[in-house]
This record gives sequence, C-alpha cells and structure tokens, in this order.
Amino acid sequence: MTGFEERAFQRLAEVEAGKMTPEDAWLYQWADAAITPHPRFSADTIGVAVSGGSDSMATLMLLADAHPVEAVTVDHGLRPEAADEARFVAQVCAERGIPHTILRWQGPEGSGNLMDQARRARFQLIGAWAQTRGIGQVALGHTRDDQAETFLMRLAREAGLEGLSGMRARFEAEDILWLRPFLLIGRDDLRDYLSRQGIGWIEDPSNENERFDRVKARKALRALRPLGITSEKLSNVVSHLAVAESALVLEVHDYARRHVAEVGGDVLIAAEPFRRAPHEIQRRLIVAALRWVSGADYAPRARKVADFLLDWRERPDRTLHGCRIRVSDAEIRITREARAVAGLRVPVGTPWDRWRLEGPAAEGQEIAALGAQGLKLCPNWRESGLPRVSLLASPAVWQGERLVSAPLAGLESGWKARIVCGSFHSSLFRR
Repeated sequence: MTGFEERAFQRLAEVEAGKMTPEDAWLYQWADAAITPHPRFSADTIGVAVSGGSDSMATLMLLADAHPVEAVTVDHGLRPEAADEARFVAQVCAERGIPHTILRWQGPEGSGNLMDQARRARFQLIGAWAQTRGIGQVALGHTRDDQAETFLMRLAREAGLEGLSGMRARFEAEDILWLRPFLLIGRDDLRDYLSRQGIGWIEDPSNENERFDRVKARKALRALRPLGITSEKLSNVVSHLAVAESALVLEVHDYARRHVAEVGGDVLIAAEPFRRAPHEIQRRLIVAALRWVSGADYAPRARKVADFLLDWRERPDRTLHGCRIRVSDAEIRITREARAVAGLRVPVGTPWDRWRLEGPAAEGQEIAALGAQGLKLCPNWRESGLPRVSLLASPAVWQGERLVSAPLAGLESGWKARIVCGSFHSSLFRR
C-alpha cells in the first residue's frame, strides 16, 4: 500500500470516528493528490508562498498534513501593514514547527505597472529562495475564484483562446515547478476549513480597492450571480477552453519538433515549411520564440506580430520584443537583441537575462553582455557556429574591463552557460 493510500484510509477512519469532518478529509486528500512526482523536480520538500490571506494559509496547512513544507512570504513594502502580515505568518509557522522565510522587495524600477513589477519580483525572489533551499516545487494558493476573476479580466482585454483558457495547475519558471493545487476549489471552501481548524488569516484591505482590476472583476462576479454565472461555472468554461487550447499547443509543438531548432539560445525556424503553415501556427510559433528568446513574461504586441507575418519575406532584418529577427532563404533566426541587454550587469552567481553561468568565480566578477569589444578578444568565436549578431548579446564574465570568460564564443576558461527557463520546445507547454 502506498503512503497516499495509507493516509486516505487513516482519514476515512478519523471521519468514521468523528475526529475529522468529511469536508476536511476531502480537502486533505485533494492536497495530497496535487503533489505528484516530476522527473525534474524533487517532491521531498514543498515550498509554499504564504501572504497571510486565507487561500495561502489553507494551502500551507493542507499540504503540511502529508508533506514536508517550508513557507516563504514576500514583503513588497508597498503597504505599512505588510511587515506585520509577514510576522503573523512567521508566528503561525513557528507554532507549528514549519520553517519560514521572509523575503523583502527593494521596490519598483521606473514608472511601469506597479502590480506587474511586484508580481515579477515575487516570482524571482521566491524562485531564488527555493533554489538556495534545494526546493524544486513551490505551491501557490490560487483558487477557482481567482480563475474566474482572471477570466473576466482577460475577457475585458479581448483575449483569445490562449488567455481565456486560464491559469494552469502547474508551470515552470525561474527553474522551479510552480503548483496551484486548489485551482478547482472555491475560496469559501478553504475559509470554512480554516474556521473549523481554528486558524486565522489576514484580510488584505486592498481586496476592496477598486483601483485594481481584480477587485473590479471580483465585484462583477458577484453581480453576475443572479444570472447563474458563478465562479464554479466560469471555472468549468475555462476548463473547456483549456482542452481546445491544449490541442492547439500539441499541434504547435509537433510542428516545432519537425521544423524548429534551438542553437545557442537562438530559435531557428525553417523558412519554407513556415511559409506553408496555417496562420495560427505561424503566429503562435513567433510569439513563443520571441517570448523565449527575450525571456519576457508577456507576449509581444499583437499588431507587431501581425505586421511581421505580413512581410517577413520582404524584410530580412528587424528588431521586435527585445529580439533580432534575421530572415534568409533557408531560415528565420530569432536571437537576443544586443541593445536590449547592453546595460545589464549582475554579480556572478546571479541569473543574467535567461542565462546562468557556473564556473570558478572570484570576488568582483560580474556577468554582462559580450558586446563588440569582448568579441574581439575571442579569436575562435567563428568555431562556435553562432553568428556575430548572436554572440554580441551572449553572456560573458568580466572582471572590471577584463574579459574572463565567454562560454558561447569559445572562451570558456572553466565556465559553462545554461538557460534557466528550460528549452524552447518545453516552453511551448508553458504560459
């Protein structure tokens, strides 16, 4: 008998003895089933992102019933209450012997979308934390209510099938497997569980602030209830759309397997098969390639992609979405745009753009683009098989102005470079 089966029988016995409600047993079993073995990511310890709200608190407690867990809270510093909320989570975890870490965001850069920057920072901080802790899987507390709200928000933005097919139960990012074990469970179900267990949670005041689209979607969902449109029904609609989306994704992946190659971080698309491919296959392939090469979480503007598909054979060289696209009779080559990474410098040991460099690090070394000056110091770069335009945007190790290593340009010096976001072909299954 497996551990999963043993726990199921134990819970059934506790229900029959009146020690556990059927509702709790069902949620515990659901949480247990959500964590399945993955070939790349160990399931020994599960990280759980916990804000202190009901969804994430319930996710932590339910997973902790059957798995070793570690909790992590990101203090974005955007609200004065954030520090107290992080301490609340820390106290609850301490009382239950659950390891807990608080991560702090240094704040937004520039004047872009604040909530989007905070979301990206959260994934980056938690991803780095998980890697240092040897944790391969991190659970998020999203519910079917979040799924329904996301559907309405994307509907307002006139999203296509990709957007309307919703959030996925699992995906890879930051070299981590992210899980949403309760994506088909209602928020009220999780709150009822916490109440039965005597576990408190924090109500975020921003959940009532109509400046945020998600709050507007939440209130719109309440208004739609008299029509019979509920989070459960919208979640079912999303599931139906996801089935159709999966079929298209498989078509694109099969096409890419036959006609697309990944070389040195570039995506190479065979030109003649691409010309004959259906428009939707072309569009999805280009969008996926641009996202993967740029490392962006978001897709390029639809109008820009449409323009490319109209005249890609007439314009052999262009930039788009932080990428350089070069077209020949044989192929479409999508590589990183050198200008997009020209000012990016990070300490060694830190991911750079899409890359992680590993080697004999020394104090004061940094990772930056190879650039034209660095390429001059790589006499054998042509032997790499990569074109000059690709190598200009490739990662290199610098000690001040001294080039230490350029792994993709043939100057390894003990260093290796790997892409942290997985292969291009695997990225076709991620969103």
